[in-house]
Amino acid sequence: MAAHNDLGKWGEDLAADYLRDKGYVIIDRDWKSGHHDLDIVAKEDETLVIVEVKTRRNRLFGNPEEAIDYKKRQSLQSAINHYVKSHRIGNSVRFDIISIVGNIGDKPEIDHIIDVALL
Repeated sequence: MAAHNDLGKWGEDLAADYLRDKGYVIIDRDWKSGHHDLDIVAKEDETLVIVEVKTRRNRLFGNPEEAIDYKKRQSLQSAINHYVKSHRIGNSVRFDIISIVGNIGDKPEIDHIIDVALL
């Protein structure tokens, strides 16, 4: 596995642990259906929470969450709609971002951005 893939997997594992520690229930990880994919699907109380995880070694090229450009937001919106319809979700849905900065083995900086508008 390439180093950037290892970093991404490490970040997603940290994000899932972080969410569990905050009382979220993880429902799906790395959900894929065709061209649609979501990093983490969780529940907080009765709210379905879709979480995009962005991990970077440092902030030389900006904050990790800045990598979620308009095209990525459109893709996420489509994936969320597909997930909600295919799983017949009736409760409220929220989109969050977890931004992680650090290296594998170090103590990372974790920023949880709650209820982000996609478009």
